[in-house]
Amino acid sequence: MTSQTVPQRTAQSITDAGQALETAHRLATEFSPGAAERDSQRRLPVTELAELFASGLGGITVPREFGGPALSNRVLAQVIVILSQADASIGQVPQNHYYALEVLRVNGSKRQQQRLYQEALAGVHFGNALAEFTSKAAHQRSTALSRHQGQWRLSGQKFYATGALYAGRIPTAALGEDGKEQLVFLPRNTPGLTITDDWSGFGQRTTGSGSVALNHCPVDEEDIVPFQTAFERPTPVGPLAQIMHAAIDQGIAKAAWQDMLQFVRTRSRPWIDSGVEQASEDPLTLDRIGKISARIQAGDALLEVAGEAVDAAQRHSDAQSVAEASIEVARARAWTTEVSLAAGNLLFELAGSRATVQEYNLDRHWRNARTHTLHDPVRWKYPAIGNYVLNGVLPPRRGTL
Repeated sequence: MTSQTVPQRTAQSITDAGQALETAHRLATEFSPGAAERDSQRRLPVTELAELFASGLGGITVPREFGGPALSNRVLAQVIVILSQADASIGQVPQNHYYALEVLRVNGSKRQQQRLYQEALAGVHFGNALAEFTSKAAHQRSTALSRHQGQWRLSGQKFYATGALYAGRIPTAALGEDGKEQLVFLPRNTPGLTITDDWSGFGQRTTGSGSVALNHCPVDEEDIVPFQTAFERPTPVGPLAQIMHAAIDQGIAKAAWQDMLQFVRTRSRPWIDSGVEQASEDPLTLDRIGKISARIQAGDALLEVAGEAVDAAQRHSDAQSVAEASIEVARARAWTTEVSLAAGNLLFELAGSRATVQEYNLDRHWRNARTHTLHDPVRWKYPAIGNYVLNGVLPPRRGTL
């Protein structure tokens, strides 16, 4: 079978970090004004995401040998923070796209890399169909990839398929006949593939994290990339996945912080019972703002350190470099988890209940943080960090740490 054609788009070309950050800021300026309404009305950002991938941002991690700029993970994290601050749902959607490109980098054949990286540079969006309800643990799969009369077929049920609604390809985790997990870069127009918009989370409402049904979908062998082996040996696939999640939380924290300052300056007066007339004169308000400001700035610093550690692990992957990247990313993710929730809480504390009315919809920041931080919970991370620091025990290699 010849691999199905994925419609090619015309994307801009991004060649350096400055251009990537400038593009992210431009898009954020466009996306931010409609974020509250998209959340309250659950209006899916179809147009916005098409513009994002047409901008060239989807190709910024493509290796140079395949025509990409191979930008650093520090820059990638900054891009995700910028987009997530504008709209947390839009910021989350590309996470699986970059994750799939990293699996392709470490496990794909040269021919697969050449073809799929060209699609990414052309603006094709890769979604995901990884998680399942039927397994006892998050890393276990029942979706099967098997041969029928010489043709590979894919069957199973997926959920939390963030971005699949918007994507041109949907990388899908499945067990091959040898019991090894594969990542199938399934074209959107594949017969038997059904994507259902049934995501009903109270936060991150427009990520398109619905379900995917796979009914004997025909699969071209060239679209099958080994997946499990990316964790059987030291690779940066896991840390790269998690640094983007940390960046999403950091963006949510910054959005809550920004809106809290604006609201307190112009609309809310929760300090009047203390006998002062201006927020700038209330010591309790100043104390809360000063503390969260320092914590948010620390999140930026931790992301930068984590990004450099992932970069180092990509340049030279061994057990120690990948472990160090995992730990640095876990530190950043644990921190931004807590700061995003704290920033949302502080917004309520200083803006009051008026922040929840539809006119403002500022409660979306806390809802977004609470929903997204349930992804790979922080309680998994601190024990791994402590065991590494105290006992020198390397953390497990998986995409959820």
